[in-house]
Amino acid sequence: MTLHAESTGNGPDLVLLHGWGLHSGVWAEAVEALQSTHRVCTIDLPGHGYSVAAAGTFDECVDAVAAHVPDDAAVCGWSLGGLVAQRLAARHPAKVRRLALVGSTPCFVERGDWSHAMKPATLEAFANGLQESRDETLASFVRLNALHGVNGREAIRDFTRRLNERGQPSTAGLAASLRWLRDIDLRPSAATIAAPTLVIHGARDTLAPIAAGRWLAATIPVATLHEIPGAAHVPFFTHRDLFVRALESFVA
Repeated sequence: MTLHAESTGNGPDLVLLHGWGLHSGVWAEAVEALQSTHRVCTIDLPGHGYSVAAAGTFDECVDAVAAHVPDDAAVCGWSLGGLVAQRLAARHPAKVRRLALVGSTPCFVERGDWSHAMKPATLEAFANGLQESRDETLASFVRLNALHGVNGREAIRDFTRRLNERGQPSTAGLAASLRWLRDIDLRPSAATIAAPTLVIHGARDTLAPIAAGRWLAATIPVATLHEIPGAAHVPFFTHRDLFVRALESFVA
C-alpha cells in the first residue's frame, strides 16, 4: 500500500494525520504555523487525497503510515487519524515519541458498554449515502464536523471547498475506512500506550463526544487533556492559535 506524504520545515519530526473524507490539506494553516520549529510530515490516508491505493485492513493502513514516520517522531492524529495514531503508538512504539490526539476516540460507535460515541444508525446512514450520493454525503459529514462549534460556518465553508482539492476521494476507500470507524475498538490497548499523550478535544464535539477524550486522558498512562470549551470537532481550524500553542508546547 503506497501513501502520498509531504514534508516541510526544519526541526524535530512531527507527523499529522487527517480525518475521514478529507485529506492532509486540511492541515495547511497549522503546517504554516508549525514548520518554523518542526519538520512537518502530512500523509493522505488510503483512498483519500493523492493516496489512491485500496484501503486494505486497518492494520495494513497503520503499517503503511508507519513506513512514512521516522523513529522518535511526534504524531498528531485528528478523528480517524487519531484512531490510526493510537494503533500506531501501540503497534510501532519506536516510531512515536509523543502522541497528540485531536477530536479522537478509541471507539467511534456506541456499544453496550460505551456510550461516548455516535449512534450506529448515524454511521449506517453515511454508509448508505455513499452509494446514493457520495458528494452530498461528504458535504453532510463536513457540516457535522463543525456543528455547534464557534466559527462553525467558516469551518464548513472552508472544509467544503477543500473536499475535492486533491481530486474526488475513492468511494471504495471511503467505504472501507468508514467500516474501520464502525468496527475498530481500541479501548483494550489504550492502557498499553507508552508515549506521553496530549488529548486536545472540543467540548462541543458531536462526532467524538468530549467524554471520549476524557476517557482517553484518564486511561492512557501518561496523558493530559486540553479541553477547548467553544470548539466542536475541528479545533485545529476554529481555534488554531490555541491548538498550535498547545501542540507546540507539548512536542517541544
